[in-house]
Amino acid sequence: MQNKREIHANRIVLKIGTSTLIKDNSKPNFKVINGLAYVLSNLKKSGKEVVLVSSGAIGVGMGILGLNERPYKVSQQQAVASVGQTELIQLYNQALQKNAMVAAQMLLTRDVIHFPESHTNVMNTFQELLNVPTAIPIINENDSMTVSEMDHHTKFGDNDQLSAIVANLIDADILIMLSDIDGFYNGNPQLDSTHKYDTVTAIDEKIISAAGGQGSIFGTGGMATKLKAAKMILKHHQQMILANGKDPEIVFNLLAGENIGTLFTEN
Repeated sequence: MQNKREIHANRIVLKIGTSTLIKDNSKPNFKVINGLAYVLSNLKKSGKEVVLVSSGAIGVGMGILGLNERPYKVSQQQAVASVGQTELIQLYNQALQKNAMVAAQMLLTRDVIHFPESHTNVMNTFQELLNVPTAIPIINENDSMTVSEMDHHTKFGDNDQLSAIVANLIDADILIMLSDIDGFYNGNPQLDSTHKYDTVTAIDEKIISAAGGQGSIFGTGGMATKLKAAKMILKHHQQMILANGKDPEIVFNLLAGENIGTLFTEN
């Protein structure tokens, strides 16, 4: 019998990736969305403080607009995200209301976090929402407004890093990253020669070299971006778990200390 992990988490950030939220036919995965709503609601009712960082705006928008490929032009991506974000938050709200909860949307940009006055406002909003017994904060980057130019950067880069930034900001105990893979591997998990790391205590060259490349056609995250997020988490003396989110109720098992996925933690 495997030893259980030491997980003591009251303030929790969950991150769900586009590839887990969106089916191959570009339709939202309602099983995952409803499962997330159930998990978040039960954690909240049990006294936990929970925040969801959700990708999927562009993926949902692509499905609504009948697009088979992610647009290349930034302006087109932003337009698609604008369409998709409205639908995505509505889906979350409908699912949460079945569990006597409501969605509280926050769309962030990097400059809002960095500018002192707006940073204070963001922190105050987070704190107030965490105190509301029926509200679940749902965070995404404000994709329709972000830019990345030489003298003006408002993009976080990807929601893996955004989730780590949010976890750092609110001093979360743990970041649980739900993806379409079972954890962090030393190579391509589809190959027999690879194995999954149960625990990672440092993001060194060996770990970085094992990371793959890009994410799905709907999203931007790959393993490399998850390692960047993990590095931020470890720097702030927090924990992160990377696990498969096809059944969101895995979160209950993870918080119970079951040895599932990959735990990123200090020695």
